[in-house]
Amino acid sequence: MVMSRSRIYPLFTEEQLRVRIKELGEQLTKDYAGHNPVVIGLLNGVFPFFADLTRAMDLDMDITFMRVSSYGGGTDSTGEVKIIHDLDKSIRGRHALIVEDIVDTGLTLHKVRKLLLDREPLSLKIVSLLDKPSRRRVEVPVDYIGYSIEDHFVVGFGLDLDGKYRNLPYVGIYNPA
Repeated sequence: MVMSRSRIYPLFTEEQLRVRIKELGEQLTKDYAGHNPVVIGLLNGVFPFFADLTRAMDLDMDITFMRVSSYGGGTDSTGEVKIIHDLDKSIRGRHALIVEDIVDTGLTLHKVRKLLLDREPLSLKIVSLLDKPSRRRVEVPVDYIGYSIEDHFVVGFGLDLDGKYRNLPYVGIYNPA
């Protein structure tokens, strides 16, 4: 299948993302000062946001990743969340911060959050670059949000369609027509 960038309409520019991520990093630096949190990236889509966000945080931190999936290759969540790769660090008695690229239905974060809360962190918060509240099927507390967006399928800056478009330096709305 040939993918065309002409079907993508910019939503947030590279500069807008850079500024907002810097602001989030500054807020997290204040909120986690002196706490050495475990920062957990949910792969794959989070990688550009995670890298930029952690560099914007002036903190001592431990970094780890989980790989989870709820999309079967299309534009809609399957509703089934799979843990493909689990944490390699303990979060028991630690402040933990989940970093996500987008909160859509809430199904993925609900399952991940429940799993991680069972591991007895001192605190567990969530930061997401994008939040799509109109699509929520399960409520999850998102403590830090880059941008709230309408119900659009978005790609770029780590977000994909069948593995494509992750490398775009901006976030755009994908129009299949």
